[in-house]
Amino acid sequence: MKCRTLTCAPTNIAVLGVTTRLMSLVTDAPEYDTYGLGDIVLFGNGERMKIDDREELFDVFLDYRISILASCFAPLSGWKISIEWMINLLEDPEKQYRLYLEKGKEKDDDDDEDKIEEQEEEEGISGNGMLNSSRGKEEEIYDQDFKDANKKEIWKKVIVQNLKENKNKKKQKDKEPSQEKNQLKCNKKDKDDVTRVKENKGKVGNKHDGLLTCEEFVKNRFNFIRNRLTFCIINLYTHLPTSFISLVVVKKMIRVVGLLESVGTLLHKRFTKLSSAKTECLQILRYLHERFSVPNIFEYDKIRSFCLQNACLIFCTASSSVKLHTEGMTPLELLVIDEAAQLKECETMIPLQLAGLRHAILIGDERQLPAMVQSKICEKAEFGRSLFERLVLLGHSKHLLNVQYRMHPSISLFPNKEFYDKRILDGPNVKERIYDRRFLRGKMYGSYSFINVTDGKEDFDLGHSQKNMVEVAVVSEIVANLFKESVATKQKVSVGCISPYKAQVFAIQEKLGKRYSADPNSDFSVSVRSIDGFQGGEEDVIIISTVRCNESGSIGFLSNRQRANVALTRARYCLWILGNGATLIKNNSVWKKLIKDAETRGCLFNANEDNNLVQAIKSALIELDQLDTLLNINSQLFRDARWKVCFSNDFLKSMARIKSIEVRKEVLSLLTKLSSGWRQPQNDRILNDMNGTSFQLLELYKVKKLLNLIWTVDIQKENSKYIQVLRVWDILPLCDIPKLAQHLNNLFRSLTVNTMNRCVCKSVEGNLVVPMTWPADSDAVSETSLADADSVQFLESQVASLSLRDEPESSTTSYGNHMKFKTESGAKTDGMNKR
Repeated sequence: MKCRTLTCAPTNIAVLGVTTRLMSLVTDAPEYDTYGLGDIVLFGNGERMKIDDREELFDVFLDYRISILASCFAPLSGWKISIEWMINLLEDPEKQYRLYLEKGKEKDDDDDEDKIEEQEEEEGISGNGMLNSSRGKEEEIYDQDFKDANKKEIWKKVIVQNLKENKNKKKQKDKEPSQEKNQLKCNKKDKDDVTRVKENKGKVGNKHDGLLTCEEFVKNRFNFIRNRLTFCIINLYTHLPTSFISLVVVKKMIRVVGLLESVGTLLHKRFTKLSSAKTECLQILRYLHERFSVPNIFEYDKIRSFCLQNACLIFCTASSSVKLHTEGMTPLELLVIDEAAQLKECETMIPLQLAGLRHAILIGDERQLPAMVQSKICEKAEFGRSLFERLVLLGHSKHLLNVQYRMHPSISLFPNKEFYDKRILDGPNVKERIYDRRFLRGKMYGSYSFINVTDGKEDFDLGHSQKNMVEVAVVSEIVANLFKESVATKQKVSVGCISPYKAQVFAIQEKLGKRYSADPNSDFSVSVRSIDGFQGGEEDVIIISTVRCNESGSIGFLSNRQRANVALTRARYCLWILGNGATLIKNNSVWKKLIKDAETRGCLFNANEDNNLVQAIKSALIELDQLDTLLNINSQLFRDARWKVCFSNDFLKSMARIKSIEVRKEVLSLLTKLSSGWRQPQNDRILNDMNGTSFQLLELYKVKKLLNLIWTVDIQKENSKYIQVLRVWDILPLCDIPKLAQHLNNLFRSLTVNTMNRCVCKSVEGNLVVPMTWPADSDAVSETSLADADSVQFLESQVASLSLRDEPESSTTSYGNHMKFKTESGAKTDGMNKR
């Protein structure tokens, strides 16, 4: 079906997605290099499209095409003058050299390259070209007729990019190697132009010592013209529509590029038999000079109009299609609107009113996000309703596209069941074994998983949007690990980080910085956008940050089923969802069903199962000054520790006063090791030379900045047994330790010998110390002895305890009763804060 077609979509993301998919189909097996791409045009705001990161779309993006064609159409440096230069040089190189010498006599310039450039300028060369001199120097060029400064900058960038691509292609040289070798075989009796040049070199060389020799002149001039002519040829058959340049012409262009490459190689290798290659090359050049000419247009607007009027396939957003409503525009026959359910009716009318349209195809999904409407009045009036939705409501016939070719079956399973009543089938491509890709080790990073992040906290930014910095840290850590694996395995990966909240999107972008490329063609690319901005997009790996973390289970507009549908259907190979399971499961929404489904399928994981994530969360909480979350018995640090750790109120105050992030990390690292059973060697103890009961029980471990962590082993009753626990008293400089030790010494006097013995007892497993336990009934004598040993002090502590609490003393040892500690609820109580 050959007809001019316009393909629209509501967003740049959707337009780029459709265009990229088409380009992958077109360029997979090109029969004649890039011929035919001139029939395809993508236009829009290049900055908003981030087109600089989309190299695969350069050949069809309108602004780049205009810049390239402006260069090729230029009368003083483009196609016409370049082919004439090459014909003249190949036909009679001696004449060209004589002209060069005549010009050299009139000038006093000792620079050989400047001699060539000055001669070319007087013959009509404006400097538009790329000169590869004998020194290998390349100069950027620009068209004098292209006056707009901004367009010149774009144009220069494109020229350099296309030249790099052209150097890498060299496809023509590889197509017919044997044929070219046969044609380059020359008659031994013939003398080529280089031989004649050598014969004349002695006659003229000595007279003009500052000028190039004849051989140098021919090589340099040939290289310059060849590069310029090759640039024009490749870009003309790439960017001109097929209605303007025939296949016959293109075949000859491709052939002559290969011949020019061969001739240049023979020149530099000093071969003396060029007649055959030169003859065929001249024949094709003359044919092209006579039979093919470029349009006589040079202005930006005229080239733009030329491209749009002759294109067969045009891609743009629906709002940008207004630029096609111009007088004299060749009528478009077919309109295709992708993501039509996200396009307002009024926006749909822009492309629908184009003259000449005979057919319109709307492609969309009313179960995904509609158009965004901020005004409550407009929303109530259903201003955001799409034409697609209206036609569905009116009962217009529709065809269900019931095969999905994007998602791994484990990813599509839940959305298919929840949103589409299991009517969507998995395509054969996603069922193949090659689609089962793993980018990180561990079950947590399979094709589908929900990762429970319990230590997060939702905050509001200045714009009243919500963010969760702990989830930001987890996202950053996962992306960093993906990058390491991608580099190590040389595996190309594209990652999408999406969230329903703009504040979270900005926080993730700020955290990632510019460490990773956004170019989808790079080996590792990362795209961070909101769910609304990702509709129509897809990536290899999608990481969703749900943000919400509260006790009430409030999740706001995250509960929107259409938004959830979009988020859950963007991934190809892996979908990893981050969230607080306790919050999401309280709300009777799609997320509650998702968590239960993940648990049933064995896809529910806790973030603390990955040590890298634990460290990332710890660092985030320290930086956010959320020490209460870390110094908690249920935190990531101590939840699965061998030793229970209790913190005094003085220790918490001291930690709050420490502003150094590094010192805080050092303290927490030390506490984590202690809770695992690690201990310092006995000869490193600081208090070995001190006296008193406290000095026998106290342990001091050095921390950065001349600080010391002070802790002891205590006995605590749990259920029907006594167990050893760690009690952390404070973190102090060495000079303040004796004062604390003396104070604790007074408290420890109430301990019985039996209790003290239990505190100093050690059970060792390998290199680790593990807590010991005793039956509770075995301690009856000890309790009596403790009361008898210091009944007065014991009773005083009990009276003080009753004045501060409404409940009886819990089962802690007596020396813990003499210090006040802050509980998690904020009230003061005697004893340690159990965390």
